[in-house]
Amino acid sequence: MPIVNRIAEFHDEMTAWRRELHMYPETAFEEVRTSAFVADRLKEFGVDAVHMGIAKTGVVAVLRGQGDSQRSVAIRADMDALDIEEANGFDYKSRNPGKMHACGHDGHTTMLLGAAKYLAETRNFDGTVYFVFQPAEENEGGGRAMVEDGLFERFPADAVYGMHNSPGVPVGRFTTRAGPAMAGFDIFEIEIDGYGTHAARPHQGVDTVVIQAQIVTALQTIASRSVNAIDSVVLTITQVHGGDTWNVIPQKVVLRGTVRAFKPEVQDLTEARMRRICDSIAEAFGASVSVRYERRYPPTVNDPAHVDIAAGVAADVFGAANVSTDAPPGMGSEDFSFMLNAKPGAYVRIGNGAEGEHGGVVVHNPHYDFNDEALPWGATYWSRLVETVLVRA
Repeated sequence: MPIVNRIAEFHDEMTAWRRELHMYPETAFEEVRTSAFVADRLKEFGVDAVHMGIAKTGVVAVLRGQGDSQRSVAIRADMDALDIEEANGFDYKSRNPGKMHACGHDGHTTMLLGAAKYLAETRNFDGTVYFVFQPAEENEGGGRAMVEDGLFERFPADAVYGMHNSPGVPVGRFTTRAGPAMAGFDIFEIEIDGYGTHAARPHQGVDTVVIQAQIVTALQTIASRSVNAIDSVVLTITQVHGGDTWNVIPQKVVLRGTVRAFKPEVQDLTEARMRRICDSIAEAFGASVSVRYERRYPPTVNDPAHVDIAAGVAADVFGAANVSTDAPPGMGSEDFSFMLNAKPGAYVRIGNGAEGEHGGVVVHNPHYDFNDEALPWGATYWSRLVETVLVRA
């Protein structure tokens, strides 16, 4: 059961949608044009209802099948872009300076629209499907915002499913795993306050540059010496800010970064050790320090029963040889985790193109582009998933 013929027929239309979205990327909670585009298409398809303004710019469409079953399922796509200047030269490159669809959310949105179009035409299922178009996946927790805005109270799905593209995996391949699939995501900011002085007379000051170097090095021992080697944690310093000129030791230096882990207890340990290390080193040098630590996204944990459902559908669509259910967990993070904490479900990945081919450029790269050849595969998977979960008697 490969790509649905009807979906293949409107592949070119989906490609046009995807490239329109690519040209006008919008970032977290600013997806006004994007959500209007999505809502307009959904209304054209004839879904039963379109709800806008959920978590500010989110959209949910409701479609009822044949029969009177009370079963329901939610399928979700993210819509937002990234603050990246696009380096591609094709004619549909970003027209919004400094913003780009560098993670494929334009493709995710399009595949879900394609499924909505097909399912609105056929309604070959018994129950209700909720098409969830989510804002602000990148960094700002749009998934959490939708849940907190009453997503599942207003649209009481029995289960929820999500999907992401995978550069480096050929189109027509599908991967997932039961249990932890993606890591939790925390951010931190460390502000070191010393005593600024002339660079020629460091003995008269408290050197925040030297102190930050000691802290950066010491923080790496959390993974190697504090956390059980069987567990996983990645602590990465991504920003160092301090100093304005050549001959002044700065009064303050600020460090920022992220922590990724699969277990809440590892996140707890990492935060506690970070605070202790920073306090101890600052005190040893005669400086003061403050640590701001925020839990952003919890780990993404797939329900085994729903992974089995998703993989079974994928085997029918992609062929069993092209489906992997033992994909290694990733240290990246995904705010779909908030939806999986509220409802059982599964998060899966679809191939975007092998390395060296179109679609093989890694996400968050200025040369990335979603592979339009993946669109009918994704739309078919979504459609068959709905028809399987809400199968007619």
